[in-house]
Amino acid sequence: MNSFMEKRIIIPDTDLSVFPIGLGTVDAGLLWDGADADRIFDAYFDCGGNLIDCAHVYADWVAGEKARAERVLGDWLARSGKRNRTVIMTKGGHPDMTGENPDTHKSRMSHSDMVQDLDESLKKLRTDHIDIYFYHRDNREQAVEEEIETMEGFVKEGKIRYYGCSNWDADRMKAADAYCKEKGYRGFVADQSLLNLGMKYMNPLEDDTLRYTKGEAYQYHVDNPGNLEMPYMGNCSGFFHIYDAKGEEGVKNNPYNTPDNLRVAAGVKRLKEKYNCSITQIVLGFFSHQPFACVPLYGPACSEHVIDACGTMDVPLTDDDYNELLK
Repeated sequence: MNSFMEKRIIIPDTDLSVFPIGLGTVDAGLLWDGADADRIFDAYFDCGGNLIDCAHVYADWVAGEKARAERVLGDWLARSGKRNRTVIMTKGGHPDMTGENPDTHKSRMSHSDMVQDLDESLKKLRTDHIDIYFYHRDNREQAVEEEIETMEGFVKEGKIRYYGCSNWDADRMKAADAYCKEKGYRGFVADQSLLNLGMKYMNPLEDDTLRYTKGEAYQYHVDNPGNLEMPYMGNCSGFFHIYDAKGEEGVKNNPYNTPDNLRVAAGVKRLKEKYNCSITQIVLGFFSHQPFACVPLYGPACSEHVIDACGTMDVPLTDDDYNELLK
């Protein structure tokens, strides 16, 4: 077992010790299900993994089944008997993505919305509790105090153990932290937002409800290690992989396609040759060279992808490698 598999990240003031890469499930029920899901989840656990990320909304944007990713995960938990070895994360409160032209600006984060989503998630996942439950978005028109009390209510009921936020602004996280300190609550244990190797130079994504770990949000994580950063889109939507395989023509319509990121992509290819490693390992290696702990969420398409990703820390990438890429 390599050093990456042996290493766990302890979230401060919790009893949670998590694998340095979380397994993402956004494609569960779309690209993989059943026996394929078994192979992916089992490969991750064979590599030492224990952290699986999901959301009640995955993948409602495709008609036919609601909360299909949670159903796939719940099926595997029932088949495998590994619930007690798994740190389960899921998210609620996302805008409705069913029907034509869903609007991510139509908030559904009221107390009743969250109760509904959590209860449905517990049924889909076939479990009596969630280890870390996230607000999937924020509603700045709601009081932070109200949102924290909703989560604290779930803790008291035993439905969740800890809670986190996804796509929150730094000022709202600071306000939540201040309220929790006043009340004696543990507060947010994790934050899911966009951070990756290509973010510095990328074009903004179409969905303006997504939040990026940069500027004030980046400094927030430097100053607040108790709220563990769990970046999504850590694989840069495949930009560096596509560039490696197809060159500039392959990425011409990609939001990461900027002159600076093309320069970074050329550097990634050089590092691939230097270390005889994969593009995935370079992209995921970025997260262990931040001034705060990161647990990126990686969504595989097959078990081979999982094994490749879990080999990241075998590659002796350095701070200088990434400083040179992003200079």
